[in-house]
Amino acid sequence: MLTHQTTDSNSLDRQVNALFAVLAEIHGADQLVLKAGKLDSLTLMRSEKLEERVLALERIVHEDPTIEQPRALDEIPEMLDDLAEHLADLLARRSLEEKLEKKISAKMQERHLEYLKEIRQQVLKEEGGPDNAQTLKKYAELEMLESKQLSRSTLELMRPKALEEVVGQERAIKSLLTKLSSPFPQHILLYGPPGVGKTTVARLALKYAKEKNYTPFGEDAPFVEVDGTTLRWDPREVTNPLLGSVHDPIYQGARRDLADGAVPEPKLGLVTQAHGGVLFIDEIGELDPILQNKLLKVLEDKRVTFESSYYDPDDPQIPKYIHKLFTEGAPADFVLIGATTRDPGEISPAFRSRCAEVFFDPLTPQDIVAIVESAAERLGAELEEGVAKMISEFTIEGRQAARLLADAYSTALYKREDGDLAGLVITLADIQEVIQSARLSPYVGVKASANEEVGRILGLGVSGYLGSVLEIEAVAFPSSEKGKGAIRFNDTAGSMAKDSVANAAAVFRSLTGKQLSDYDIHVNVVGGGNIDGPSAGVAILAAIISAVWQVPLPQDIAVTGELSIRGNVKPVGGLHPKIYGARQAGVKKVFVPQDNWDEISEQAAEVEIVPIQTVAQFLQAVLGDKLSQFQLPVAN
Repeated sequence: MLTHQTTDSNSLDRQVNALFAVLAEIHGADQLVLKAGKLDSLTLMRSEKLEERVLALERIVHEDPTIEQPRALDEIPEMLDDLAEHLADLLARRSLEEKLEKKISAKMQERHLEYLKEIRQQVLKEEGGPDNAQTLKKYAELEMLESKQLSRSTLELMRPKALEEVVGQERAIKSLLTKLSSPFPQHILLYGPPGVGKTTVARLALKYAKEKNYTPFGEDAPFVEVDGTTLRWDPREVTNPLLGSVHDPIYQGARRDLADGAVPEPKLGLVTQAHGGVLFIDEIGELDPILQNKLLKVLEDKRVTFESSYYDPDDPQIPKYIHKLFTEGAPADFVLIGATTRDPGEISPAFRSRCAEVFFDPLTPQDIVAIVESAAERLGAELEEGVAKMISEFTIEGRQAARLLADAYSTALYKREDGDLAGLVITLADIQEVIQSARLSPYVGVKASANEEVGRILGLGVSGYLGSVLEIEAVAFPSSEKGKGAIRFNDTAGSMAKDSVANAAAVFRSLTGKQLSDYDIHVNVVGGGNIDGPSAGVAILAAIISAVWQVPLPQDIAVTGELSIRGNVKPVGGLHPKIYGARQAGVKKVFVPQDNWDEISEQAAEVEIVPIQTVAQFLQAVLGDKLSQFQLPVAN
């Protein structure tokens, strides 16, 4: 019996030692001693008595120093089993915690490396920007392209650099300067045919105005230029380069830092870029009517407003400048200069009521000659006699004249074997070659002459700002049966011109006492020109009278005027372009209605302008002694 108890005691003692060994493994030998000391178990743990060592083991495992009573010997096996199970749980938990700690440590290390990588990239981005080797290579290629420059174009070289160099527009320049170079500059509309210098004069006029200390334009006043034919916008205000628009963060892609916060981004337009200066819109008549109305609102308010359903005034993430644009708008205080080749009647009345109007004259052959000679000086070339005059016969546009000269310059240089620019002479053969290759025809088809012809007279027409000479002819034959003659007029001339023929028949009878129906009459407008209006009435009557009585008419005169059935000459429109057309054709004398006389501000030296009130007065002035010579019964 004693031997059996001794054996059990040894077995229990080994179990207790094993459990202490496990604790030493879990906490470490040194930590186990410290822990036993804190739990007042260090002496018990080193005791020779099994019961005391078990008590120490129980206090350490449960971390409870209040356990005082040692276990009885027969309770120890069961207690050891409980402690062993508790330690097993502790070991399992410790093992799991170690695995988790390893994984957490690995993840933290991984995240740490990623974070370091992000920090490194951010530093590189801040120091070197978003570029990489590929983008820098492309940038270098662009820089190389920028370094290669051709000489400036000949048209740019020959463009006037000062208002004094602009040819043929003295009145328009003076009118424009008085309206722009003022303490209170006005919005301006420029009318005129293409190629007469509207854009150039507008740009130079702002330069002139900035030099005056009484104008509101500063030295940095901008000149913003845009073409109305290419200006496009979206009625939904998705884009509007003229007035500005708002890029919503979802659909239109605002800047990334704004889109991330759902902040709408206003985009400023040309009207704000022109603030404090001039906004020049070429071909302003081509602008969309709705956009024109919006532009008028900006002219009145001198500001542009922005709206967006994404704008929240209480959002603290919205930058101050965006708050300002949405609440106050963007400044747009500028002077509008619009240029157009359209007739004033085709421009919006709302625009015309807010703008002063300046009219540019078509260029005369003398103007073209001056432009060509001045351009040749800038090119450093000499002109053979007659070159400038030849160019003036094929164009009335200064820009095209300069282009033809540039082409002739290149042609002459091509023919020169040594390729030396010095002393280059542009010959008639050079310009003739350019004209033939461009398949140009003389601008003026009908020329006045000193001759006299029967049944032919020159009338005047107008298209836009350009007048032209109309060749009106008539033939007359006695009808095969009296009173049943026919009057024929070409259909392409227009219905109103046919009415002029009917009026001429009535006045013919009133003046001569004869019936026009006794003759077969054919009236023709050579070239099939469409006479838009009744202004050829007097010319048609004169051609008919000349054809019936076979009286010759001078071919160096032209006449315009509506013919009333009572023989009066009524006023017509487009008088200035018509006189211009007469000058182009070499007409020496132009007869105009008396009621139009006040419209003529000054007479050209090359053309005599004579007012007439009646047809009889016109015939008397043109035919004179021929009235009696040919027995024309024309009453005054």
